[in-house]
Amino acid sequence: MPESAAPTELTSQYISQVTSDLDRNVKEQERIKEELAVLQDQLATLQQDHTVLVSVRQALGVPASPSEPAVAEGAAVPSPRKTTAHSTTTGRQTRKEATARGPQGQETSAKSAQPTLIDLIHQHLTEQKEPRSAAEIAEALRQTYTERAIDTKVVRTTLENLVAKSRVHRTKQGRSVLYTAADAQEETASPQNDIEPEPSV
Repeated sequence: MPESAAPTELTSQYISQVTSDLDRNVKEQERIKEELAVLQDQLATLQQDHTVLVSVRQALGVPASPSEPAVAEGAAVPSPRKTTAHSTTTGRQTRKEATARGPQGQETSAKSAQPTLIDLIHQHLTEQKEPRSAAEIAEALRQTYTERAIDTKVVRTTLENLVAKSRVHRTKQGRSVLYTAADAQEETASPQNDIEPEPSV
């Protein structure tokens, strides 16, 4: 009996180790997939902006410069993403209006571009008056954009990226982590500062 018990115990240890390794492997794959999805959204946004900017330049009759690839791949490209939502939206509207004056084919390509997950999340938060959790935001987006596959973990990762860019504020209430658009929070706070207390009679 002792001889047969030893191999059984060793086998159980191997099974436990393999199971643990598999769990870690699956979790690591999920983490990398989430990061990859966020990076793909960011890349899609940059590619859309690049297409619009090229269309605007063509509409203005400016020839392409030989140094354009170096500028397009440089570190200066992501810097506009750090601006506020209002200025970013205004800039995009200006580019779209300029594109509308260009060839019809270019106008169609700009209109057909779908908003990225980053834009959808930030727009949703801007429209909210109260902080929202990642799960609430993901559920709201799934109901609004039924044609898109929106994962809660990807939404949470995207929110953390927006927090790092100061476009979203993060607060904690107990164990819950809530998010608020930076612009929405500033707009909510400013009217309160302007109200003067009524003098007591």
